[in-house]
Order: sequence, then C-alpha cells, then structure tokens
Amino acid sequence: MKTIGLLGGMSWESTRSYYDKINQLVNQRLGGFHSAKIVMISVDFAEIEAMQQKGDWQGAGILLSECGQKLEQAGADVLLICTNTMHLVAEQVQQAVSIPLLHIGDVTGAYLNQLGHQKSGLLGTCFTMEQDFYKQRIEDKYKVSMLTPNADERQTVHNIIYQELVQGQIKDCSRAEYLKIIAKLADNGAQSVVLGCTEIGLLVKQSDSQLPLLDTTELHCQAAVNFALSMS
Repeated sequence: MKTIGLLGGMSWESTRSYYDKINQLVNQRLGGFHSAKIVMISVDFAEIEAMQQKGDWQGAGILLSECGQKLEQAGADVLLICTNTMHLVAEQVQQAVSIPLLHIGDVTGAYLNQLGHQKSGLLGTCFTMEQDFYKQRIEDKYKVSMLTPNADERQTVHNIIYQELVQGQIKDCSRAEYLKIIAKLADNGAQSVVLGCTEIGLLVKQSDSQLPLLDTTELHCQAAVNFALSMS
C-alpha cells in the first residue's frame, strides 16, 4: 500500500472528513484491521485565509509548497491538497515536489465524463466560482460546461462557507438557501452540481436534492485510495 500525503487544515472540519473517508474506503476494500497509510500536515487556516483576502496567492503557494515537500520527506507517495480553493496554487505545489499531486478538478472532470454530463453547476468559494483555475480546467480538459450562480448568489454561497461551515456551523436556513440556488442551476440546464468546496458536503447531502450532487471530497478520497492500492 502506498502512503497518502494530506495537506489539510483548510479547514480542519473538512480535513477530518478526508481522514475518515480514506480510512473507511481502504477498510472496505481490504477488510479486517486494514486502514490507510497517511501522513498529514494541517496548516493554520487563519494564515491561509489572510493571504486569500489579500490576494497573496504567491505567498500561499510558497507556504503550501514547503508543506508538500515535508510530506514527501515524511514518505508520502502522492499528495492531496484537501481543499478546492487552494488548487489555485496546485501547479506551484506540484513543481516543488517529485511525487504526483492528485488535482481535485481532474478527479471531478473525469467523473463528469463518466456520467456523460455536458453541463454541470458549480458551487464553491467566490475564488473557485469566479477564477479560471478550476472551472476552466474542467471545461478545457473534460469538455463540460460549468454553470455558476449569479453574483448575489455566489456571495451567499461564499459567505456561508466562511462564516459558518469552516467554523463547524450547520444551519437549516443555509441549507435551504443552497437548495434554492441548486434548483436554479437545474432550471438553467445543469445535469448535476459540483460541490466545489470541501465543506459544502457537510451541509448539503444527496438526499436533499433530486439533481445529482458531486461531493468533491468523496471523489478526491476515492482517487487517493485507488492510487494507494494500485499495483504499479
């Protein structure tokens, strides 16, 4: 079994989900007392969030690159950035290490292709919904059109993530807001909705919506386990 390197803490709430899901998946595949081989660095999210607000993506990339190098030195065979938004610096991190980085956008795009979906909604932070590093990657590499909510709705989605979900607050009223936005994306032709922030899956479940919801945390974890248990 290969060792999975988790670059987490952004937020620790969702990183906990990564740890749980990866171990559960390994045990389901191997049975018995098996669990995953994992090394993890969990950053102080306050430092990252301050850099996000200032637009200091270069500084954030340097910080995460140093963490990636430490994970590689600790024995990681593959690297996961346990957040959608910080894949904005994924290329910078990948260049700093010699092990592969599993890009969450690639995992998501490949699954959309498996589903045969040509148009999908995207929810996430404003950074993820409005910049090209994520949705453009999926559109260019996987030929799936990514729909985002309008400006006011994007801000609502973003605010709920930062003011509630990353602090472990799960509110019914916020779930209702998300479901309204998901319904509008469906009306605009979305065949599914990508939950493009690792915290959103803590709030909205598939049982809440008739439209297929793609939990990027789940997809990322599945890809990591497939890699860890592969024979190559």
